[in-house]
Amino acid sequence: MNMQQSSPPVGDVIDATPAPRPERMRLSGRHVDIVPFDPDLHARALYEASHGPEKEALWAYLGVGPFANLAAFETSYRAAAERDDPLLFAILDKNGHVVGHATYMRIDTANRVIEVGNILYTPAMMRTPGGTEAMYLMARHAFETLGYRRYEWKCNALNAPSRRAAERYGFRFEGTFRHHMIVKGRNRDTAWFSILAEEWPQIAVAMETWLAPENFDGAGRQIVPLSILNAREMEVEGRVLRRARFDELPQIEALQKAAYARNRILLGVEPVPLLWDYARVFREREVWVLDGADSIAGVAILQARADDLLTDSIATCPKAQGFGFGNLLLTAGEVRARALGKRTVRLYTGEPLSANIHWYRRKGYAIERVEQLPDRRLVHMAKAVG
Repeated sequence: MNMQQSSPPVGDVIDATPAPRPERMRLSGRHVDIVPFDPDLHARALYEASHGPEKEALWAYLGVGPFANLAAFETSYRAAAERDDPLLFAILDKNGHVVGHATYMRIDTANRVIEVGNILYTPAMMRTPGGTEAMYLMARHAFETLGYRRYEWKCNALNAPSRRAAERYGFRFEGTFRHHMIVKGRNRDTAWFSILAEEWPQIAVAMETWLAPENFDGAGRQIVPLSILNAREMEVEGRVLRRARFDELPQIEALQKAAYARNRILLGVEPVPLLWDYARVFREREVWVLDGADSIAGVAILQARADDLLTDSIATCPKAQGFGFGNLLLTAGEVRARALGKRTVRLYTGEPLSANIHWYRRKGYAIERVEQLPDRRLVHMAKAVG
């Protein structure tokens, strides 16, 4: 082998700027607030809330607790509150009552990796939107404010509720570290999960959609489960679409431009999807891709709204046209609408695009209205799928 003609595979070159360390700050949501843990304000209330009849189960998988008495609890938590790693936060409900805690931990600024852990939810917090919102607020801060590239979740491999929660929140299971730790005199195999910065925008869309008031009925029950909103794949007519990653934005934007080039000529103006900021699209809508042999063959951009699902855009790579991918992407919107419990799918197209309008009609869509904009007329169409 000529060593000068071969080179080992190496990773992509990336920005190596370290991330800042998280500070003792406040994160506010609709249901909960995340605040620095203050033993004088929070210790007694948290002790009382976490040491009822269910205390053994509450503390079973944590590294400490349950505690024999308040004094022992305060001693432990005063020491914990002084550390910078783990960095301890109290979770407060909107009445200011402490209902749990969580930490940023194993903070690796050089590699921009951070873990959320030491999570304790009291009975008042369990099975409420506040638990999900707390995890959303901490993840959003790590990715969008601090710029971390990897967000970790680790738990005892026997802790089935924690494993389910991780996957529900959008973390991906990576494997099990066998004989990883000794906790309270017992072996702990550790299950590892992560979210990457490239995955976060679409996970954030799912979490924000789930947390929206319209996703809960009058009794406070969820309408669409987060696990469905966080789905990574969608099967449509024997093909599988997957959620796009943020690092695929340039490829997706290029595909959109190529797919809509002909429409630009017919419309005489820039097609609506080419006016978008695609970074915002990733952060506000569902982006699904259909993979071809060596690149992305098609893109569906969908928006779950209160009463319907909007198919904002479907686009097929020009070299992948003629294989029925347009029909498949259109159907994908209907499949997704049913999964989300929506009874109607809506879309729009430019009025001069008569071939598109006829195609949509053949697929069961009917014109609802024509919208006059300063530079164009949009035809809005709908189809019942419930």
